[in-house]
Amino acid sequence: MSDGGARPEPVRMRLVDHVGPGDAVFLYAISAVLALCGPVMLGFALFTGADLMIVGVVFTVVFVPVGLGFWGNTVVEREQNRRLDAVGVPATAEITDLTDFESDGESSGVEVGLRVSGPGLRTFETTWRRTHHPALRVGRRLAAVVDLSGGRFRVEL
Repeated sequence: MSDGGARPEPVRMRLVDHVGPGDAVFLYAISAVLALCGPVMLGFALFTGADLMIVGVVFTVVFVPVGLGFWGNTVVEREQNRRLDAVGVPATAEITDLTDFESDGESSGVEVGLRVSGPGLRTFETTWRRTHHPALRVGRRLAAVVDLSGGRFRVEL
């Protein structure tokens, strides 16, 4: 039975970035460097008498919370990816729209309109902001995984 050309209603689903094991090691390493650079600099200043005390304190105050936050974000993304791998339903994400965007004049990219559908899933539409990629074009179908109970999905490019 045809739906008369009616568009599916927007659903609040959250896109999860794919973070594989290699990506996770890289992100954890960056987090550790950020969190440890200030304390290491402070220790070096204390034990050698170098003139790095103020810089070490500033680095500690600024970068320890940033590193810990980055670490925590990586842990959450890995958990979400494992959940999608365990209970996610295979789906198809069709690109319906491509719009260039620029935020604050510094970063630019493309906002990808997606229509996600699959067996046993209620079709939903969402947008995905990402960097430009030559493979992105209207009408292209991408593999996706959807976890309806968790309200999350991942698109494979």
